[in-house]
Amino acid sequence: MARLLDAHNPQHLQQAVDALADGRLVAFPTETVYGLGADAGSDVAVGRVFEAKGRPADHPLIVHVPNVECAYELASALPPVAQKLIEAFWPGPLTVIVPRRPGVAGAAAGGQDTIGLRCPAHPVATSLLEACAQRGILGLAAPSANLFGRISPTTAAHVAEEFGDDVLVLDGGACEVGIESTIVDCSRDRPVLLRPGLLTRGEIEAAIDEPLLERDAEAPRASGTLEAHYAPRAKLRLMSADILQTALQVLGENLPKLALYSRTVRAPRGMLHRRMPDDAAKAAHELFAVLRELDAQGVSLIWVESPPSAPEWDGVRDRLVRAAAA
Repeated sequence: MARLLDAHNPQHLQQAVDALADGRLVAFPTETVYGLGADAGSDVAVGRVFEAKGRPADHPLIVHVPNVECAYELASALPPVAQKLIEAFWPGPLTVIVPRRPGVAGAAAGGQDTIGLRCPAHPVATSLLEACAQRGILGLAAPSANLFGRISPTTAAHVAEEFGDDVLVLDGGACEVGIESTIVDCSRDRPVLLRPGLLTRGEIEAAIDEPLLERDAEAPRASGTLEAHYAPRAKLRLMSADILQTALQVLGENLPKLALYSRTVRAPRGMLHRRMPDDAAKAAHELFAVLRELDAQGVSLIWVESPPSAPEWDGVRDRLVRAAAA
């Protein structure tokens, strides 16, 4: 099992900083999910992240920074739209894609000329990043602390299920948001939404006073934007309430190894079922934990009722669509 450290113990926090300074990996909590962190300025350390996750080296990582000053050290520029977003939402669950400073964090950027930067709001992440900055580590490259393509972790126990003794885990409790950050590409003429999250399109557009464009073929590669991602071992199928209800009626009492996660559709007696919250933020908070719980029951299928079409559900819907595509 991975080695758990108490994030609120100063000695354990210092142990994590020392490990990162030595080029080792440390998993730590953010308000979104747990990240698997490495010194973003060390291509060797970042390479260990790709190796541990089984992640393609050209699939870029988000770099977490303690403040805007460190962001300026990693970026060649922070365009005006990025500055507006940073002022409105940092620290918080928003990543901006900006031009990368040449010669800095090349491995973390997946070899691209752009880099994704985020300042997390979690107090443990803040303390860790500030302590790292005092040691000359300007940022931590930190994708979700799980094997590539699988369900993101929202507790230290989830991380411990994924990795062996080589990974230290700062245990800071359950993550508040529960799904990864919103990603906005600010590196080109117009801002582009690359990945939805807790922040809605409307909130972002109000902050920048212009519309967000949809992802296009020229967009930089970014974390969590592959067609298949966030997947449990069981096959996940996403269905409307009507189709889901019909499918359950067809099954009758002949229940396969099936679990159900739904808002409005009731499960037959004897079926493993978890109810999806009516509130989008609450659903996001529990989503990955519920999928892990159902997966741990050894089911072969997880049927999920499609979330509402309202914009506040975009982040949850995005994760479920990608999980179903795996």
